[in-house]
Amino acid sequence: MKTAVSIPDDLFQSVEKLSKAMHYSRSRVIAEALRDYLEKMRSRRMLDALNRVYSQAEPAEEAMRKKLGKKRYAELLKAERW
Repeated sequence: MKTAVSIPDDLFQSVEKLSKAMHYSRSRVIAEALRDYLEKMRSRRMLDALNRVYSQAEPAEEAMRKKLGKKRYAELLKAERW
């Protein structure tokens, strides 16, 4: 798909230099840069969501289940022959 965008002259010159050095078209350089940027933003949104989830305090009920689970696992290991 063709589209027209306005970019600063210095950015255009940088893309032009890179495309010549890599023997790529300007379109390819810009398309790859956009793909990389979109992937970076997707990863950032995912990281932000994970950080929000893990920054919340653990509910008391969940903490108790975890404690009981660890205790039960420790008991199972005691019975295990090494």
